[in-house]
Amino acid sequence: MANSMYEYVRLFEQPDVLLPNTWIVVRIDGRGFHKFSAKHEFEKPNDRRALDLMNAAAVSTMTEIYDIVLAYGISDEYSFVLHKNCTLFERRSCKLVTTIVSTFTAYYIQLWSTFFPTKTLSAPLPTFDGRAVCYPSDQNLRDYMSWRQVDCHINNLYNTTFWALVQKGGMSAGDATQALSGTLSSDKNEILWSKYGINYNNESEMFKKGSILYRDFELASESQDPPTTEDAGVEKPVSKTAATRDRKAKTKAGVTIQYVDMIQSLFWDLRPWILSGKAGKPRETI
Repeated sequence: MANSMYEYVRLFEQPDVLLPNTWIVVRIDGRGFHKFSAKHEFEKPNDRRALDLMNAAAVSTMTEIYDIVLAYGISDEYSFVLHKNCTLFERRSCKLVTTIVSTFTAYYIQLWSTFFPTKTLSAPLPTFDGRAVCYPSDQNLRDYMSWRQVDCHINNLYNTTFWALVQKGGMSAGDATQALSGTLSSDKNEILWSKYGINYNNESEMFKKGSILYRDFELASESQDPPTTEDAGVEKPVSKTAATRDRKAKTKAGVTIQYVDMIQSLFWDLRPWILSGKAGKPRETI
């Protein structure tokens, strides 16, 4: 860049490098999606097309940005996880957030007609905001993901019951809100079953648990063993050779979507490469 008398303005730029050796979670949320979903007539309480569109945009984002090791989506929200050893954009918060948000939004708009072929996208257009948060330990990351999945269950049970009261029970939105005030999960399950014959356990797993995205590798590999006690602490720098090898493996590995429990340890035990950050052998597809 050529020097000039105006170059001093660069001094106003503030550093925003995220803490090293921490998990980075970039969470994006739809802006004004109540109006957006109403305008485009999303089905209530859940519109499978809208959720599939969110997932498709997330898969495309994760495929393009190899540093994302895990993603989780519910409603109009998606969390993208970057490993502790991530060095993308030198861990600059603004670059990471804007890149992920803009990439996701671009794919959401591009893929719209695939999932809503009879509805023309019009204002208010879909937009998303984002933030980056650092989590220092593996347990912190797991607790964050558990928090989002618990929220998914709580919100979906409420919305399923609320819309049953409105759509099947003929209540106004205000009356339905009042009827559910102070109720527990057991109360909502009882309302669904006794009044409308709805067994909440039979609802779609996507609706109840949200969508989990990760690259699928074969389990049997030394490189995928969970970190040992000796591995704890500061992440060792990744060599260029190892980084290139991992990048190639991630390129070959497909991004899979699961609707399962990730609060319990089983999810993480069966997929040790997520926490280790070491790409294994891509699983063969049939």
